[in-house]
Amino acid sequence: MIIHDTLSRLGINARQADVYLALVRHGPASIRDVATAAGINRGTTYETLKHLRDMGLVSYFPKGKRRYFCAEPPELLLKLAEDRRHEVDAAISSLREDVVPDLQAMAPELATINVHHYEGDDGIEFVLRDILRTVGDQPDKRYRVYSSRLIRKYLYRPFPNFTRQRVQKRIHVNVIAIGEGGEDAPLAARKWLPSSTADSAASYVAIYPPKCAFISIVKGDYPTAVILDSEAIALAQKIAFDTLWDRL
Repeated sequence: MIIHDTLSRLGINARQADVYLALVRHGPASIRDVATAAGINRGTTYETLKHLRDMGLVSYFPKGKRRYFCAEPPELLLKLAEDRRHEVDAAISSLREDVVPDLQAMAPELATINVHHYEGDDGIEFVLRDILRTVGDQPDKRYRVYSSRLIRKYLYRPFPNFTRQRVQKRIHVNVIAIGEGGEDAPLAARKWLPSSTADSAASYVAIYPPKCAFISIVKGDYPTAVILDSEAIALAQKIAFDTLWDRL
């Protein structure tokens, strides 16, 4: 149900949503009537109403010996969403400016190279998004790619609008295509490297300092990828690529 899905994003669980919706539909009601309308027991209903009161979504008034609960106007859900958005924005700002740098400073430097392995379409999508994220934050928005013919039909399968997002971010790419083929795209320069092994190797190498990504296809059409996070290795790969690029 779309209402439940939306409310869950505001931290309102399914039971709380059922109680709130029961009050919206039926108006002020006793705990017994709310429990009946929501289809849950009285004890659970009471605890749920307490949580909704704390969130400012439910209020009550005495009527005789009973308390009658009522839902606050649904417009308050918008305010709740806006408050949460402000909190998230503040958290992102704090993470970026203080928390993440502090945590990075705390972490021991156990190695100068970080290696991450990914599998399947989800893994390939993560690598492609990492390229956009990493290059998009750099002054020189350009990365370099070796791409073989056989991998092209698999590469953007999990992320079909990759090129569109790359162009929107004004990210350029230089591509050395191994074997024939490859389509022209905006903000992309392409050169070809003939290879006698192009028909047997499905591989893709992206060089985007401080990282390099290596994608290959195994077991028919199952993609695997490795991201190497090393400034030294990425810069060496960049120099080798640019040297070959100038000679093609």
